[in-house]
This record gives sequence, C-alpha cells and structure tokens, in this order.
Amino acid sequence: MLLPLIAVLLGLAALLWSAERFVGAAAATAHRAGMSTLLVGMTVVALGTSAPEMVVSTVAALDGIPDLATGNALGSNIANIGLVLGVTALVVPIPVRFSLVRRELPLLLGATGLAGYALANGILGRFDALFLLLLLVFSLWWLFRADTPDAPDASAGEIPDMALPRALAWLAATLLVLAVGSRSVVWGASELARGLGVSELVIGLTVVAIGTSLPELAACVASALKRHHDIAIGNVIGSNLFNLLAVLPIPGLLAPGPSDPAAAARDYPVMLLLTLALGMLLLWQRRGRIGRLHGALLAASYLGYLAWVGLASLGAAP
Repeated sequence: MLLPLIAVLLGLAALLWSAERFVGAAAATAHRAGMSTLLVGMTVVALGTSAPEMVVSTVAALDGIPDLATGNALGSNIANIGLVLGVTALVVPIPVRFSLVRRELPLLLGATGLAGYALANGILGRFDALFLLLLLVFSLWWLFRADTPDAPDASAGEIPDMALPRALAWLAATLLVLAVGSRSVVWGASELARGLGVSELVIGLTVVAIGTSLPELAACVASALKRHHDIAIGNVIGSNLFNLLAVLPIPGLLAPGPSDPAAAARDYPVMLLLTLALGMLLLWQRRGRIGRLHGALLAASYLGYLAWVGLASLGAAP
C-alpha cells in the first residue's frame, strides 16, 4: 500500500508543478506567435490534453474493441463539460467573451449534431469517419482564419517573458509531465482502492474516469487561477471538438462496423444535453461569466451521470 500512496502523492505534485508552467508556456506561445490565447487553448492546449484519448482510441480500435474508442470520445466530452468546466468554475468564475458565442460555439454545436447523425444508425463506418475528419479540417481553417491577437487587458494574467522556441519546448515538456503525473495518480489510486476491497466497476467509474480528465482539469484550473480564462474555456471547447472530429472517427477508420447501442441511446444524449446546456449558458452569460452556481450544477450533473452508468452496469451484471 505504501508504493501506490507514494505514486498518488508524486503524481499530484507533478500535476500541480506542471499545470502552472504549462499555462504560462501556452500564454507565451500565443503572445510570441501573434495568436489569441483562446485559439491556443482551442488548438495547442486542447490537442495536447486530448492526445491520450487519441492514443487510447487507436489502440482500442486496432485491438478489435472499437466500442471502447467510441465510449472514450463521448465520455471525455461529458467529463470535460460536467467535471472539468464545473470544477474550474467552482474554483474561479470564468468570464465569457461574446466572440466565443459568435464563432467557436457554433462549431461545437455543429460537430455535436453531426456526430449524433453518424451514430444514429448504429454503424460507424469509414464514410462517417471521413466526413467528421473533413469537418475537423474546416474547423481548424475557420478558427485560424477568424483569429485576432489579444488586445491588452489589465485583468489578464502575467505572460512569461520567453522566446517562441523556448515557450514551445516548455509547452511540450510540461504536457509530458502532466500526462505522467495523471497516469501515476490513476495507477496509485486504483491500487489503493483494490487494496481496500473496492470493486473494479467503482474504480473504473471514479478513479479512471476522473483520472483521464486530470490533464484538462489541471490545465483549466491553473489557467483560471492565473486569469488566463480564454485558455480554460478554449481548452474545454477545443478538446470536445477534437474528441468528436479526431477521436470518434478513429474506430470508423480502423474498425468500421456496428457500435454499442448504449452509445447512441444513453451516452450521446447526455453529451448532447450538456453541450446544449453549455451553449445556453454561454449565450445567457455572453458578456458575463460562468459562476460558482453554474459550476456546481455542471459538476452535479456529471456525478449524476456516473451514478446512472454505475446502476446500469450493476443491473446488466450477471
């Protein structure tokens, strides 16, 4: 039990150390490259924190278990809105810019709708996958085309003074530490839970589900604490875009065929409802902020989803 406990403590220390520096490197990258922090959050940060999902989905599809890859994409989106954004807003309320509602939100809503269309017939094929990847290319083109550098903002956090190559190097290094720290926490907590007699189902629904969202959670909370709010909200929206348009197509390309009916009947509707709730919240607060009450509601919805999945799994068990 001592080794798993050490792994958890070291993993949490790595997360705390790397998250703050990761956000600083992202802000410096945006500043030096002439990009907005929102765009960096939606592309560089989102792609980096979504990389584990891409790897997991690729391995799962190649191993002949594409349902795991599909569930990974949908589950990550649910966790990003309910857990990551909810907890971040609980820690620090997040200001919302109107440009976010006008440009980036329609992309996420469109991608969510098209992903539902791809899953509706119960078969995720290569045509569906290619269609989603084409939308990814369009989304990236649109984001870069419409981007404008940040105007000076006295309320924004301090941007580290570093050259672009150094900022990119710190971005890659701290992302690696984030991933290793998350893995250490998941492994250690899982071993501690097994040692205490906790079931594999409960471990999967709690430790692993939350653990795989730790990079996004750490990056978003650190961004909000350093007042780089655009990186935080951009990471959530960007990660969800990548999950739908880059992770979900992987099983369709590598292992096309029928998908688990639960994906379309249970998990996708939850993701859709949370995405629509986020859209309405952003529209309502388009010149305000996502406050602690909103964060509490989002986090509570995620806990409710975990409870629902757990009860459904127990009911399906022999």
